[in-house]
Amino acid sequence: MKKNWQHAIISGGASGLGQGIGERLLTRGATVSVLDLVVNPERGAALDAAAAAGNGKWRFFKTDITDDASVKASIDAAIAAHGKADLGLNSAGIGLARAFADMPSTAFKNMIDVNLIGSYHFAAALIPHLRQGDRLAFVASMAGITSNYGYTAYGTSKFGVVGLATSLRYEYEPLGIHMSCICPPEVMTPLVEAEYKGGDRVCLELKNVAGRLTLDQACDGIVAGLDKGNWMIIPGFKAKATAFMAHRMPGLFNAVTFSVLRKIMRKHGLPVV
Repeated sequence: MKKNWQHAIISGGASGLGQGIGERLLTRGATVSVLDLVVNPERGAALDAAAAAGNGKWRFFKTDITDDASVKASIDAAIAAHGKADLGLNSAGIGLARAFADMPSTAFKNMIDVNLIGSYHFAAALIPHLRQGDRLAFVASMAGITSNYGYTAYGTSKFGVVGLATSLRYEYEPLGIHMSCICPPEVMTPLVEAEYKGGDRVCLELKNVAGRLTLDQACDGIVAGLDKGNWMIIPGFKAKATAFMAHRMPGLFNAVTFSVLRKIMRKHGLPVV
């Protein structure tokens, strides 16, 4: 069932998952407010094409997700321009695949600032505008459920996003304001493509345990979950199975994961006991 979303505010809406979800809503005739640092011409053209196909409309609001004043100003401006939002999606984020011993403290702090504190900024600015029946969704990650070798910073930030979404659910669900937590496996977005250029080899190989999705597969699954009003949205069968095992059979899950991890580490000449 396709939900008739009227106005969606999407952070990180000019690339990756945020853009893909925005395009799908535009083809249905929705209004999409795109919050991001920049929209390059190619991505802007893709949003234009989606809007033309569905008689939707979109507008860009330059936003720094790490700056609470910037986020609030953009959300206030989007609502002033297009009316109340019935869907807010925080998709802004960065990635890093680097072992703890090789990671400077500045990289860890930046990851938390963008992925977790940015999620807080988005929620704090949007929630006062939400009313009964509206939905606030956070893009977390499978790394927020199981994490990974080399994901000390990324996994920590995404576990935090899952925790934030869960806590907000308890506070706002009784008021009729709904929450969704989106935990995709690896999706081939510009963020992930950049990660492969210099990311930790063990991390990148171990991610195969939870599977990999194309951008279209992930966006289709996420939008379907939002339409259904799902709380936890995990696109992809293999990712769903991984999350199920991690929660319901942690002993077996960890035994299998560490067995695979040791094989990968030996393959790359790393010490293993």
